[in-house]
Amino acid sequence: MALATEIIGGRLIDGSSFLPTSKMLTNQRVGMVKRNQFLGSPVLVPSQQIRRQEQLKRAVRAPVAAISEDIIKTNNKTTVPEKAVNFKVRAVVTVRNKHKEDLKATIVKQLDSFTDKIGRNVVLELISTDVDPKSKEPKRSKPAALRDWSKKSNLKAERVHYTAEFTVDSNFGVPGAITVSNKHQQEFFMESITIEGFACGPVHFPCNSWIQSKKDHPGKRILFSNKPYLPSETPAGLRALREKELRDLRGDGKGVRKLSDRIYDFDVYNDLGNPDKSVNLTRPSLGGKKIPFPRRCRTGRLPMDSDITAESRVEKPLPLYVPRDEQFEESKKNTFSAGRLKSVLHNIIPSLKATISAENHDFSGFSDIDILYKEGLLLKVGLQDEIWKNLPLPKVVTKIQESSEGLLKYDTPKILSRDKFAWLRDDEFARQAVSGVNPVSIESLKVFPPKSNLDPEIYGPQESAFKEEHILGHLNGLSVSQALEENKLFIIDYHDAYLPFLDRINALDGRKAYATRTMFFLTPLGTLKPIAIELSLPPAGPNSRSKRVVTPPMDATSNWVWQLAKAHVCSNDAGVHQLVNHWLRTHASLEPFILAAHRQMSAMHPIFKLLDPHMRYTLEINALARQNLINADGVIESCFTPGRYCMEISAAAYKSSWRFDKEGLPADLIRRGMAVPDPTQPHGLKLLIEDYPYAQDGLLIWSAIENWVRTYVERYYPDSSLVCNDKELQAWYSESINVGHFDLRDADWWPKLETTDDLVSILTTIIWLASAQHAALNFGQYPYGGYVPNRPPLMRRLIPEENDPEYANFLADPQKYYLLALPSLLQATKFMAVVDILSTHSPDEEYIGERQQPSIWSGDAEIIEAFYEFSAEIQQIEKEIDRRNADPRLKHRCGAGVLPYELLAPSSGPGVTCRGVPNSVSI
Repeated sequence: MALATEIIGGRLIDGSSFLPTSKMLTNQRVGMVKRNQFLGSPVLVPSQQIRRQEQLKRAVRAPVAAISEDIIKTNNKTTVPEKAVNFKVRAVVTVRNKHKEDLKATIVKQLDSFTDKIGRNVVLELISTDVDPKSKEPKRSKPAALRDWSKKSNLKAERVHYTAEFTVDSNFGVPGAITVSNKHQQEFFMESITIEGFACGPVHFPCNSWIQSKKDHPGKRILFSNKPYLPSETPAGLRALREKELRDLRGDGKGVRKLSDRIYDFDVYNDLGNPDKSVNLTRPSLGGKKIPFPRRCRTGRLPMDSDITAESRVEKPLPLYVPRDEQFEESKKNTFSAGRLKSVLHNIIPSLKATISAENHDFSGFSDIDILYKEGLLLKVGLQDEIWKNLPLPKVVTKIQESSEGLLKYDTPKILSRDKFAWLRDDEFARQAVSGVNPVSIESLKVFPPKSNLDPEIYGPQESAFKEEHILGHLNGLSVSQALEENKLFIIDYHDAYLPFLDRINALDGRKAYATRTMFFLTPLGTLKPIAIELSLPPAGPNSRSKRVVTPPMDATSNWVWQLAKAHVCSNDAGVHQLVNHWLRTHASLEPFILAAHRQMSAMHPIFKLLDPHMRYTLEINALARQNLINADGVIESCFTPGRYCMEISAAAYKSSWRFDKEGLPADLIRRGMAVPDPTQPHGLKLLIEDYPYAQDGLLIWSAIENWVRTYVERYYPDSSLVCNDKELQAWYSESINVGHFDLRDADWWPKLETTDDLVSILTTIIWLASAQHAALNFGQYPYGGYVPNRPPLMRRLIPEENDPEYANFLADPQKYYLLALPSLLQATKFMAVVDILSTHSPDEEYIGERQQPSIWSGDAEIIEAFYEFSAEIQQIEKEIDRRNADPRLKHRCGAGVLPYELLAPSSGPGVTCRGVPNSVSI
């Protein structure tokens, strides 16, 4: 605690050159006790304390202005002067340089360097937390310009430190805000400001924001110190500024947004189609009574010529609007990460098309797939593509001598790294249901046979085609009723998600799908095994056989039928994983909460400070997805079975099954019947499958997040009445629901926000979804899906029945039929290139338990200390996950050729690692 206090400002007084010489300084000292009323003494285990001391020492390498005696003359007199005296304080401003500048930016930078000398400079003004008793306005310092901008303009360092000197009088009080006027021609990134010279010690302003030129944005930028304030506790000098900043961020909902704007607003998904280009690229608007969906960030672009309800497209490589501070930071590392995605979308995929499309090659054998990893794929990249040499490409892409061809070589996916043929086995197929990339679909089977919730008038009988005779031989001697009673039967049921779309999907060229149900039995070893698969098609007539059950094989023919059935299940699973569990439940459903947070909660609100790292880059990656991934004829439509109906499947799930109150991990496990409440268990839950790696590890992280959030929330809301009366907090939650999730706003399941417990639950759920849930669903995409036969994202053939014309071909060459059912070479390589990028951690990733400027993000020393406790708990969780992955009793994560479950291991290096939990949905 002492160290945290020291960093925030308590003991740094002792090391300064100032001595209390006036009433001003004495008053400030008294005020410091008041302002640091939060300071307390949490109990620390000695080893934790030592480690935290080291963390704190490392963390606070922020520049601190050296205040020399010429700035303020010390005075040893004990008499208090009657008049306020002027004195000087110094700001140290840290600016982060851009790494890449084009010629125009370089010229403008030089111009700014020149004009800075003649007064077109960067001017700061300190604003006190107090108001002037005469003018009733906030007390302000005299404006001060940043020094030596022109002298330091050519420095190549990543960060450049500037200073400014302010004159304030002894009644100024404590600075709570700074305004910045940028009279240069171009923006710059202000990372932080530290003010030295006040008796309270350094005052920190973690800015992390782009400061726009006055020519683009005439108003002054307002930046607040790291001191958190509830709205009702806002000092008088900051109240008007707090409200003004929020008004600026909300905008007026009109006009086209400029890339330099910082305006957060809502809109529907009416920009996925492109009817102006082709009628085949028309897509329905998502969001509204007809097709409910969460809202996205408004850009205000003009409507399409052919459809005034659709927003015009901004096509790659031009950027889509997101508020300026939400865009990827332009550091070398992030440019690398974003550049990789763009290189894939703009260069590799067109080259794949040019190389493959003419013949639309299929895989002739499994060895053709292996070649992609061992030898690579020759690409016709064209003579004009000299830029290939300089692209930050995801894999080894090299020129072949001087010819116009390149070699695209894929990394071997992790699924092949330990056992090349594991994917063929039933035990691995079942293992991935609880420890693969989509471990959130499996449910406990409560009723046999399972039933549909679809309208039988339209979709036929609700009962499944599963019969007792299909599964009795696989229940280890149990009857079906015994197996149900003992919680031994589990199911992955995609019947209702797909059946309403199957007629349209199967009418698409080269797309074939079933609506599948897969039943699993929990063996005495504690492992799952698949015991039956149901394949459903829409009924063609009253007496049509629309459902088919496939069971584990007894001979060669049934073995190939079983493998094809599993491939169709995996294709269903890949679609629901991507469109529902990944895109809808993490990316899309969080965007309204992020937009509302910026619009309704001040940057000085403690809850905004808590959520801030969990909102990083989400608006930007979602905008990139609208532009390139989920748009008409984008990567998702091209690579997944539902094709042009992909986003309608996502929207159907939002309408029928998405519930915010069930999105937290414990509630979700209970909803799916995978756990039952049990107060004797560590997390208050008993898992029905003890060896359920996603749930086991997830509960550790969920509890750590919940404990951290509870500590934080109770710090600022010791009484529930404070929650009810916090107008910004209530406005945030209300707008998230009533505007951001407008189409479901009347649902009776939305949690109330009336008590401290309500707030803890809501915030824990949001942080869980942004961090661990997204990580579990995202970073295994290439490790598991990069080998297409393991998880084919689309299928092109149904399984032939004996009376089908194709049945003879299937019998004659079942491997060829199987490979023809999988994605084509173009579809597979395109999919692999994209999921490789989506599974990649950038080198500057910020993982759970980490924060930018960890020692000064909050001005509350006790909270800083609590955050380090949270970080230490996350480190212990990682060690526990490592221990579990080495435990031979846990066969879903340990065994011969079995991949360990590391998707919820908190830390990771850069690249495709199949582990690591970033703070936010950032890729």
